Amino acid sequence: MGDFANRPKILRGAFVEFGISIPPLIVVFQFNPLTISRSRSSFVNPPQTPMGTQAEQNADFIQQIQSGGASSLIKFRNGQNIIVEPENISFDIRLDATDKLDQGDSLTQLFGISPKLSTLELMMLPKSQSLLGGAINALLGGKPKNFAFFDTDRNPPIILFVWGRKKIIPVNITSMQVREEEFSVDLNPIRATVSVSLEVIEGPNLPFLYTQAMKEVMSLLNLANIAEVANTMVPQ
Repeated sequence: MGDFANRPKILRGAFVEFGISIPPLIVVFQFNPLTISRSRSSFVNPPQTPMGTQAEQNADFIQQIQSGGASSLIKFRNGQNIIVEPENISFDIRLDATDKLDQGDSLTQLFGISPKLSTLELMMLPKSQSLLGGAINALLGGKPKNFAFFDTDRNPPIILFVWGRKKIIPVNITSMQVREEEFSVDLNPIRATVSVSLEVIEGPNLPFLYTQAMKEVMSLLNLANIAEVANTMVPQ
């Protein structure tokens, strides 16, 4: 039996290179991650005073807040400095060639999941070191390239982590662990789990600003639950 006509279509997550070049780096997730972990750190420094140790300053401010009420607390807040670190995201990507092998897909029969796995791995390497890109550049009359991954002047590609319509996040892939779990007779991987860690590229770039705007819209929608605030202050 076929699927129901009104069955909702599930969007798939993806990694897409920002500013596609040669070779293009695009991986649509075969299976959406079951869990996604997100973390962010911040460091808050209290207002500084001309004299006294840090402990004495903190005690002084606490005394001011206790004696001055809300106005002193707001003054204290306005004098603080905060450093917010970029957001970090981590999850597992599962790759499995079983279905396509059962369907007789010729590319999968020859290479298993190697094409997708190789594309993921290239997302961490300097794009300027691409052998294919270098060959095309040479054919077009460009300068030959030196292929050295330790060259600190070379930058990795910027990857967009696409997760639905509300999140299109520019990221650097900071960590990737590949666990190949099954192989064909030609020793091509058939199943693998790829654990990735991402650092969000925050700042005045269009994908991040779009995602940040959507986050603020979602926060405004939370005002629909403003009546619940009364329940935290006034017992039923």
